[in-house]
Amino acid sequence: MDGKEYHIALGKGDVGRYVLLPGDPGRTEKIAKHFSNAREMAFNREYRTFTGKVDGIKISTTSTGIGCPSTAICVEELIKCGADTFIRVGTAGSLQKPVGLGDVVISQAAVREEGTTQQYIPLSYPAVADFEVTSALVEAAKNLGVKYHTGIVHCKDAFYTEGVNDLPLEQHNKQMWEAWYRGNVLATSMESAALFVVSSIKKVFAGEILAIIGLTYDDRPIEKKVGIDEAIAVAIEGVKILERKRNS
Repeated sequence: MDGKEYHIALGKGDVGRYVLLPGDPGRTEKIAKHFSNAREMAFNREYRTFTGKVDGIKISTTSTGIGCPSTAICVEELIKCGADTFIRVGTAGSLQKPVGLGDVVISQAAVREEGTTQQYIPLSYPAVADFEVTSALVEAAKNLGVKYHTGIVHCKDAFYTEGVNDLPLEQHNKQMWEAWYRGNVLATSMESAALFVVSSIKKVFAGEILAIIGLTYDDRPIEKKVGIDEAIAVAIEGVKILERKRNS
């Protein structure tokens, strides 16, 4: 494909070292409005990319689509294009009552209850965010006055297994959700494990910020789209902080 990666349709020079990763292709355009001189670089399958600058820093945003398989492909190919610092800007359902609608969660690690990363490395290997990226996101949230929580999140493959259902594994699923609640897992979404595991193995840097749009602990996984603007602002501020620290 003329030097372009097969799935994301990008090549070297098309992206910055910093890439913000929403799931939704539509959210890349929303994020790119915060860039100067933003330009759409590619839109192939679920992968839509814009590149521009923030305070003179070359930065990109690429959508991953839903779930760990497409996220792993996206990260693998972006690394080949020269990116090395990833911040997922996603949405999630809360698993704890203190984590409210419109809050953001800055993930420190993820429960690997998905299948993709098990084809990379055994389950005993943890899915952990990069410390410096996570610290920059926490600092950014404080600077911007955004209400945030930090801790462990949950990563799954199947969206419609939450709450009461008539699936064959209904009782098992109820027991597992109860375990995550009681284990103080903060929120659930579908991409973090792949991002963290692939990035760790490939020796690049990844973090995640999630806007809470549902109350999964109350069987309401989607309530309303709130907190997304705040999550985007924190991610961009986090990039600025990282760049300053890396150049100091």
